[in-house]
Formats: sequence, structure tokens, C-alpha cells
Amino acid sequence: MSIKDIFCPKCGKPTDEVGLCTACKIGSVPWFTCDNRVQHTECPSCGAMKQVNTWTDSGRTRADIAPDLARTAVHFHEDVKKASIEVGVEDLTVNRSRANLTIRALLYKKPVEGTCTVEIIWNKEQCDRCNRISGSYYEGVVQVRAEGRIPSNYETQVAGTLAQDIEESLHAGGERLSFISDVTASRDGIDITVGSQHIGQVISQRIVANLGGRYTTHPKLVGEKNGRQLYRITYSVRLPRFQKFDVVKVKNRYFEVERVESHYVRAMDLTDGTQKSIRDDDVERIVGNARSPESALVAYADSKTIGVMDPVTQKTMEFKILPWLEVRAGDHVSILREGDQLIIVR
Repeated sequence: MSIKDIFCPKCGKPTDEVGLCTACKIGSVPWFTCDNRVQHTECPSCGAMKQVNTWTDSGRTRADIAPDLARTAVHFHEDVKKASIEVGVEDLTVNRSRANLTIRALLYKKPVEGTCTVEIIWNKEQCDRCNRISGSYYEGVVQVRAEGRIPSNYETQVAGTLAQDIEESLHAGGERLSFISDVTASRDGIDITVGSQHIGQVISQRIVANLGGRYTTHPKLVGEKNGRQLYRITYSVRLPRFQKFDVVKVKNRYFEVERVESHYVRAMDLTDGTQKSIRDDDVERIVGNARSPESALVAYADSKTIGVMDPVTQKTMEFKILPWLEVRAGDHVSILREGDQLIIVR
């Protein structure tokens, strides 16, 4: 020991640093603090989590959330390095849990360890979306109808499925208020009640893209909030007069619709298999739709004719061989009927 040695002014031990030695630094520095209580707010209806004033959807359970929530109660000194926190959680009541934390870290290159206890408060509050749904709030209605006919079951099912897929996609993208509050079937089609104007527009566009037709919007002023006018919008979706797989009659020939265009349909002639464009006005009537056919037995078949047994009357009707259909005796074909006439469809 010499007069040039450095001593800790607190404990008097020699040190390599000016000021307090490492042990005294560690003893004098509150290297972490721990809040006594943390709170978590979730929606009892859908499980969404509230952070500050923002709701987010979450599929995490209480057991998953509790350790991470308890760790947020710990605050470290700026000189702490490589901190780790072990958490054990004990449920006290439905609304309260106790978390026991063991905290380890490096402070001035020396390992340190401490413990603390945090109370977790579990709050329940209805989220913004569920609050709107329970209050029958909505911003629009998508009305799905068809020109000159009633939408088929297939079309209403497709429209409903598309709407649900869009709702899930928008929720995944963070649009919590873009919800569907109700889907109601009527004798003229279906009505889809939506929580935002954006989802109403997306649903209308997707239905038209998949089923054809067009849509128009009809806003209605319903009030004012914070100086801003509030509107509810009716999205009027009009499906075309014809749909895919409709079998139509034109000049005593039958055609199966493949695509609907503006004022025209692209269809296959069920007699020879040729493709034709037909004006809407030239269609005499819709016989049926090939999505819902009957099944009939082929009683015989040769190079020129086939005999098809009517499943109702058990009588055999003879048809010229169809160039678009390969069939043998004993096979079954799909048919529609118009009166006593059978029509073979694809």
C-alpha cells in the first residue's frame, strides 16, 4: 500500500476507480423498481384487449398474458445489462392474481438478483365493436337482389360466404369496426347489415366481381356528430337476369349460359356444342339451372342415337348423339325438363 493507492470513500477499501468501489455502487444504486400493481382490460364478449385507449383483437389466454403483464411492472436502472425475469403467477380471485418475480441482471459487470411481488387486476369492459353491435349500430346495408327474378340459393350462399370472408380479412388487417351485425334472408334476396361504410363497399364490389351485375349506393342523412354529418348507405346490388349454368330457350334451341356480359350472354348450344353470343331480348325463357339437375340412366347408345330413361315416367326418350358428350349404355346423364321434354345438360 502506498500514498498513491485509491480508496473507496464509503467503505475505505482499495479500488481501481475514482469514487465508490463496485460493491458500494451496487449497494447504493436502486438497480430496479417494481410497481405494486398492473391492470389488464379485456372484452368479456370477444376477448379483445385494451391498451391505453385502443382495442386490439387477441386470442391469448389469461395464463399467456399474466407473465408478460407482470414483467411490465419492472423498471431497470440505465446501467443494468442482460436482465432476465422469472415469473410465477397465483390466481387469488376471478379478478385478481399475484405474480412473484425473480430478477437477475449484471450491474457494473457484477451479477445481481432481487425479488418483488406484483398484483394483477383483471378488468372487464365491453369493447368498441361489441358495444356497437349490442347497441344495434350500423352504417349500411348491402341489399342483394336480381333483375327480373329471385336470386338462387347458390347466389345467396356465395354472397353470404364472400361477406364473411371479407369481414375476417378486414379484422385481420386491423379494421375492428368493419363488422357484419346481421344477415337476413327475404323473399327477394338477402340483406347484409354492416358496421362501416368501407366493408359495405368491399362486399358489394366482391359480389359483383363473382356473380356479375352492378351496384349503386344510396346515402341517407341520419344525424350529426361533432359537426360532421352522419350517413347510412344502402348498397343496392343487382345481379344480372341470367346466371352461370342457366339453361335458356332461344328459337326452339337450348343453350347453357357460360358468361354474362352487358346485354349479352355467352352460351353453349346444347345440340351441337358451339359457342354463341345471345342478346338478352332474344331469350324466350329460362328452363332451369344445370347446378340442380336430375340424373337419368342411358338405356342404350350407338353411333347416332342414345336412349335416356325418364326417371319419373320410366319411358325411354331418344336423342341424336351429342358431339360434346361421350356416353355409353349404363351411364347416367344430367337432365332438366320442360314439360314432357328432357334436356341433357353438362
